[in-house]
Amino acid sequence: MKKMTLTQHFILFLLCGLMATAADRPNIVFIFSDDHATQAVGAYGYPITKIARTPHLDRLAASGMRFDRCLVTNSICGPSRAAILTGKYSHLNGFYYNEDTEFNGSQDTFPKRLQGGGYQTALIGKWHLGSEPTGFTHWDILPGQGDYYNPDFINATGRYPVEGYVTDVVTKKAIRWLESERDVKRPFMLMVQHKAPHREWSPDLKYLDLWEEETFPEPETLFDDYANRTSAAREQDMSLALSLELDMDLKIDGAQPGRRYHRRSYSRLNSEERQIWEEKMEGRSREFHSLQPEGKDLVRWKYQQYIKDYMRCIRSVDDSVGEIQQYLRDNGLLENTVFIYSSDQGFYLGEHGWFDKRFMYDESYRTPLLVSWPGVIEPGSVNGKLVSNLDFAQTFLEIAGLQSPATMQGKSLVPLLQGETPAWRKHHYYHYYEYPGWHMVYRHEGIYDGRFKLIHYYDVDEWELIDTKKDPLELKSVYGERKYAVVEKELKAALQAKKAEYCVPPGVPEPRQVVDPMRYYSTQRREAETSR
Repeated sequence: MKKMTLTQHFILFLLCGLMATAADRPNIVFIFSDDHATQAVGAYGYPITKIARTPHLDRLAASGMRFDRCLVTNSICGPSRAAILTGKYSHLNGFYYNEDTEFNGSQDTFPKRLQGGGYQTALIGKWHLGSEPTGFTHWDILPGQGDYYNPDFINATGRYPVEGYVTDVVTKKAIRWLESERDVKRPFMLMVQHKAPHREWSPDLKYLDLWEEETFPEPETLFDDYANRTSAAREQDMSLALSLELDMDLKIDGAQPGRRYHRRSYSRLNSEERQIWEEKMEGRSREFHSLQPEGKDLVRWKYQQYIKDYMRCIRSVDDSVGEIQQYLRDNGLLENTVFIYSSDQGFYLGEHGWFDKRFMYDESYRTPLLVSWPGVIEPGSVNGKLVSNLDFAQTFLEIAGLQSPATMQGKSLVPLLQGETPAWRKHHYYHYYEYPGWHMVYRHEGIYDGRFKLIHYYDVDEWELIDTKKDPLELKSVYGERKYAVVEKELKAALQAKKAEYCVPPGVPEPRQVVDPMRYYSTQRREAETSR
């Protein structure tokens, strides 16, 4: 056999080193839900989770790091996902709002970078970006919003139906990929993206009666009158009182007792499942018509039905976290896996009398972020820095030992996860664009420094300044008050500086041109109710 030259020995040494490095690099599991409020994660200590516990998420927080100030760039589903993929704000990744737009899959994303660096990349569950996923070794997604029951999926070969509850189906698909479809010699990035707990909050049938006899605590601001803020808070279309639909959201016929249910949920059920559903919803309908609640009593009744269905959906998401972690543990993968849980944004669970998101107020602006990294993160760590979904892409790349492109606008969280205290951002920039559209929240941008929040609703040229230390419930704007003049001036300067840093185009962006008239249905009804 011919002897190798010194050069060949050196090349072999390098190749073996690279192979070992690839094998040793941590796997990444990113579980991502839709509209999961921080208030609905037990580890954050909010009252409702004393009843509706989230044991697997809480265990994740206890084994790793809980971030208390993870902020989104644009509080709406598709734009948040686009920001995570690209590490760029909406004005640079081109995805401003959910409807009438498609994500440009040709642009640079962290999955493409991971692929190029030797990682397998898999995406399973909700995509919600219009275009076909790119940068993934394997993808199997829900079309659009997807359905809770017996959903359709789309993969590279086409569209097909699957029996089961959507959260369970997504979980089983993820475990199947881990078990039989990945290359065990290569590190992987698995993105498990749940539909739940998105509207219309349809639970797994086995959880339809969960907490039925419980009374959930009401948020302090359930009957907010919006007296001390701008017109944006008053003129939205996302209130429990007027915008939460009896048939679509609460699954009953509000006109008379009967069995007319929201078609999106009900039509996907088979005959056996329908019987279970009907028995449950018939009881809810009878209760409603027996009580005939009005005014604040109606809001309170709606809130109880809403929060129970929402938390029942969360129960399935928590189950999913536990099942996937258990698989990794049983197969010796957990110790070399960075396990991350987050959501595309927060959500209102009755705070300010609302459901949905969009505003820069805390409940929708802040999203849960829990990270476990055995041997790196000190268990039970808590971080209060102003981190963002903008940072996820660069974090994933640094975990994988890969360079981030200069075009990404976030900061890797790896130093924070390692317990270091690097220089960090002092302000976070926010911008919401989708108006007119669902829920009719005025377009706005703002800046936040961890205490003060300056918000500009530029279409109506109204400002809010909120001192979250003195006003943690965000009920009063102090904009224009003399004692806050210096703060106001400093934040306006910081806002302009951040816009320059992030290359935000000058002036006011063009409003949306394409609007479905049916989106005004709830608003028209609200106006009719108000005029009575």
